[in-house]
Amino acid sequence: MSESNDSFNPFDPTGMLKSMRDSNVEAWSKMMIQLVNTDAYARATGAMLDAWLTTSAPFRQMIEKVMTQSLAGLHMPSRDDVTRLAERLTNIEMRLDDLDAKLDEQARTAGKPAGGPRTKPNRMEKPS
Repeated sequence: MSESNDSFNPFDPTGMLKSMRDSNVEAWSKMMIQLVNTDAYARATGAMLDAWLTTSAPFRQMIEKVMTQSLAGLHMPSRDDVTRLAERLTNIEMRLDDLDAKLDEQARTAGKPAGGPRTKPNRMEKPS
């Protein structure tokens, strides 16, 4: 009882519209693929993007200045502040990793297992 979508049914009013839509979409798709795969389209798009970026740079800089001043007025960090903090934390983490590696190397040369629990002398012991 099921019938194929490819067959034409004269009693289906939307079937003809669907087939016209599908063929129209397919034709537009082929045409657009041919258009965007040309060098002329790539050059035109590149020129348009370059012009847009050039004209929007002053506006973007103004927005960044206003945002930085607004954040400073609200005592909140700016993007640069967060970036500097992230760089500092990365530097600290790298130094800690280096120190850990040196401690592991020293423990290996001394014949002791590295990273084990360190015991502190108990200062609260009562003398007997």
